[in-house]
Amino acid sequence: MQIPRHAALLLVCSASVLIAACGSSDAPSALPTLNGEKPLVVAHRGASGYIPEETYEAYVKAIELGADAIEPDLVSTKDGVLIARHDPNLAGSTDVANHPEFASRKKTLSVDGESQTGWFASDFTFAEIKTLGGISTDAERPQQFNGLYKLVSFQEIIDLVKAKSKETGRTISVYPETKNPSYHRALGLPLEDKLIAIINQAGWNDKSAPIFVQSFEPGSLKEMRAKGLKTKLIQLIDADDVDLKTGKLTYAAPYDRPVDWALAGDKRMFSDMVTPAGLAEIKTYADGIGPWKRYIVSVKGTVGADGKIVDINGDGKINDADTTTMEPTSLVADAHKAGLMLHPYTFRNEKRRLASNYKGDPKEEYKQFFRLGVDGIFTDFTDTALAARAEYLKETGR
Repeated sequence: MQIPRHAALLLVCSASVLIAACGSSDAPSALPTLNGEKPLVVAHRGASGYIPEETYEAYVKAIELGADAIEPDLVSTKDGVLIARHDPNLAGSTDVANHPEFASRKKTLSVDGESQTGWFASDFTFAEIKTLGGISTDAERPQQFNGLYKLVSFQEIIDLVKAKSKETGRTISVYPETKNPSYHRALGLPLEDKLIAIINQAGWNDKSAPIFVQSFEPGSLKEMRAKGLKTKLIQLIDADDVDLKTGKLTYAAPYDRPVDWALAGDKRMFSDMVTPAGLAEIKTYADGIGPWKRYIVSVKGTVGADGKIVDINGDGKINDADTTTMEPTSLVADAHKAGLMLHPYTFRNEKRRLASNYKGDPKEEYKQFFRLGVDGIFTDFTDTALAARAEYLKETGR
């Protein structure tokens, strides 16, 4: 039986009213993050793609760009002040070599089993640290700011974030890492008590506070939890590299296992942390994981007739630009099943760091990970990450 045209239109309109009343079928579904909220953009060492990392100005720039959180790595000075530096060795990220007054402090030390030569934060007072300037750690990044911007304490970062949160009316989080905690403990400069004291003083010792505390060493996180730290804790998960012939992650000390495990004779590796049993163990003391992004999406090169990886772009170098991405692993789903959030690291813009199928567009990499359901990402380029997130959210109807 043919329905008259006016009756058909009436049926369509009635259906439309019903859908509007009951919830449109076009309404966006919950995002695939653990809590259904949009993924965080964490400014890795500040706006480190533009300004020397972990300086006050790098953190200010990241906040101005719109970062949800800023990340300082914490090491200790001789007088026990926690400062933002990625390494205890200041040689690679500061202009200390240009300070003749400190020339005699150059030495060779073992840091987590690696022999390093340079100048070490634990040999400097905070006042002396303040005379040093940060420098870019990547030759492809701007060099004109080298030496201009000073190093910063964790307390100064908290003060900055509180002021900027009030000024902008938005919540900005801090994401500190206890850096080389076993190394610092052996020096008599343990990080944990000082970090807890600063967090308590800030009034942030609460799960809902705008702070995440991370470490590669489970013992550091467990110690802080046992001493009453109630903030969100994140277990970092490392590896050494990727075998580009197979796409499998490789492991070599000190990037094969947490240093505290190695010191205790624990033979497990970081790879054991991403198994269901490993994730369940992490859940007993932490709220999430910060895995190297290759645990989620690895890359693989093309092996030529000579058995070597083919230089696809012909630039004379073999790097990520000569690879393609592999099928994603189940880590996001596995972590979420265990009740853990995931904040993989580190996303960057340089073409040498992007698999060839992203076609030189870093936003394509971010969007792949957002679609997989990661709860946040660490980035050196906050503005690119936010632009990619906006495109992703638009995809989802938001």
